[in-house]
Amino acid sequence: MKKILSLAATAILGSALLLAGCGSDTNTATGSSNKVTITVGASPVPHGEILEQAKPLLEKEGIDLKIIEFTDYVKPNLALNDKELDANFFQHVPYMDKFASEHSMELVSAGKVHIEPMGIYSKTITDKNLDSVLPNGSKIAIPNDPSNSGRALLLLEKAGLITLKDPNNIYATKTDIVNNPKNLEFVELEAAQLPRSLDDVALAVINTNFALEAGLNPVKDALFLEDKDSPYANIVTVRKGDENRPEIQKLMKALQSPEVKKFIEDKYKGAILAAF
Repeated sequence: MKKILSLAATAILGSALLLAGCGSDTNTATGSSNKVTITVGASPVPHGEILEQAKPLLEKEGIDLKIIEFTDYVKPNLALNDKELDANFFQHVPYMDKFASEHSMELVSAGKVHIEPMGIYSKTITDKNLDSVLPNGSKIAIPNDPSNSGRALLLLEKAGLITLKDPNNIYATKTDIVNNPKNLEFVELEAAQLPRSLDDVALAVINTNFALEAGLNPVKDALFLEDKDSPYANIVTVRKGDENRPEIQKLMKALQSPEVKKFIEDKYKGAILAAF
């Protein structure tokens, strides 16, 4: 009996030591050990690619960066608000503010990383003088979320196709169009679907990340591109208060490093611009 009890005690002690050893291998941002893990949600291109460049820099700071990819503009903010993510990286401030207001969230920017100039694309039109060559009654696809829809309409105004009531209203809608000389028809789609719509419309106004994913080159393929001084810089978004967390500040330091800036310049060749 004593021998059996002794063996049982040894087994229990061994299991406890094994569990203790396993528990020390993986640490989160709230752990007390040297290494922390932060989880960031991102669009695959270019956000995920840029984050990959920050990984080795963060590794030197004792931070393990986990990247979760999203292919839409809704789930990343929902996951962040539900504390499934420490941060996300896919949006600009106008979109974040509008989404947070509509969903009663407290989200803030931890800092700017890059600018993705929005562009106007076509499969049937090659002449960049759109106001001259675009047929009357043409269909134009634009994003269906308020901030990017307004952004698309502002770009179409700059291209000379429409006139808006207020050319500075970033949340302009179709009802704000005061002059539409070509009687253009606007088709609102989820931003990710816009590249696929090119088979069915004369023009599509596409966010650069989705244009790149579809194999388009904004510098070469866009008929009209936003100015380089676009206010729509892509940001790292966190819950209010988390912008002061040391690991988030280290994330921003890595993303705004000379190494990442060089990667953006070399990889995207003007299609994407560093915002720092």
